[in-house]
Amino acid sequence: MSSPLDQPVRGFLDELAARTPTPGGGGAAAVTGALAAGLVAMAARFSAARLPGAGDLADQADELRRRVTDLTDLDAHAYQSVLELRTREALHGAAVVPLEIAEIGARVAAMAARLAEAGNPNLRGDAVTGALLAAASARSAACLVDINVGLGGLDPGLSRRAGRAAADADRAASRAAGRATTSAERAGQQPLFRALGVVDGTGCGRPAGPAAA
Repeated sequence: MSSPLDQPVRGFLDELAARTPTPGGGGAAAVTGALAAGLVAMAARFSAARLPGAGDLADQADELRRRVTDLTDLDAHAYQSVLELRTREALHGAAVVPLEIAEIGARVAAMAARLAEAGNPNLRGDAVTGALLAAASARSAACLVDINVGLGGLDPGLSRRAGRAAADADRAASRAAGRATTSAERAGQQPLFRALGVVDGTGCGRPAGPAAA
């Protein structure tokens, strides 16, 4: 069975939008996590001169990217089993895959936050984007775990684990975004940035104030 990722991005997006069961939410969450890990690996490689262990961080991100990419296909297979078998065991399989996606998302978000705080400042935007994407991956995957746990009457500990991962990822993403906002505010003290109106009460996830409207 071919993978939906063995095609150009446009093809994958077309397949995602098609009236077919897979790829679906789990696959989208996994791909989002893979994108996040890719950004983390790139930011880490550009941070080698200023962040001890940046090379190891990049290698870890690559490993997580490969694993969560594999989970795209595993999620599709798990969901197909639910459709065909409609058993508690099949629903358990459909819950543990997004659980792993959520836990990977938490790890990637933490790595991204570290890079946003101490990595190459020229790559801070990429690190922040990675953190936010990782948090989105973890949160959406945790929701899928919860749905399958409810449908199958499964161990609620699965939902709790996924919820913890999503919360950890959210905290890391908030930390990374806060770091970027602080940097933007500092830049706003420079005459050029103030003249351009780059920072007028805006930031990562912060609405524009009257002056920026």
